[in-house]
Amino acid sequence: MQKLVQGIHHFKNTVFRPHEKFFELLADGQHPLALFITCSDSRIDPSLLTQTQPGELFIMRNAGNIVPSHGAMHGGEAATIEYAVSVLGVSDIVICGHSHCGAMQAILDPPSTEGLPAVRSWLGHAEATSRIMKENYKHVVDPAARLTATIEENVLVQLENLRTHPSVAAALARESVKLHGWVYKIETGQVFAFDPATEQFLPVEETSGNAMPAGPTHLI
Repeated sequence: MQKLVQGIHHFKNTVFRPHEKFFELLADGQHPLALFITCSDSRIDPSLLTQTQPGELFIMRNAGNIVPSHGAMHGGEAATIEYAVSVLGVSDIVICGHSHCGAMQAILDPPSTEGLPAVRSWLGHAEATSRIMKENYKHVVDPAARLTATIEENVLVQLENLRTHPSVAAALARESVKLHGWVYKIETGQVFAFDPATEQFLPVEETSGNAMPAGPTHLI
């Protein structure tokens, strides 16, 4: 806790004061560029990763960067998505998974969630990811490769869930929002984006920010 308090003092003295006018402008309202949906993992910092300033990202975080489909539950995720699209008018939505994701590892190893009923219930919103891995990736036996495939497939599954939200569906129909699937590799700093043309995750700089197609997409 002491480190957090010291950080606040550092922020006030060395960050806030020299840019006080900027923060005063932020108090007048927000106009974020994108809704950024990612994992709660402490190793992920969306603003650091994208080099964005306060006010530029509307961020939603949870275990496994999961988006429950519309009507599956009434919670903060649906409200956050609706507000970002219908009120803030974001032009892009990014779902960003990451390497070494504990939630995705739990999908591959269900017994690991024994004694964690809330976690197990939450991961039920990624049941499609689990089924895809069980039925379509039997040939992938290497644990690291299976985890990577799970992380990538889950991003695509959650993008499909995102499309079920009425606000997103309406915005897609009028072409006022674009969807993007990313995976961040912690150990190298690389970000891979799903490229509809090749149906693969490629380095984001090679995809030119290509948006997802209107319909469902999977790697295999």
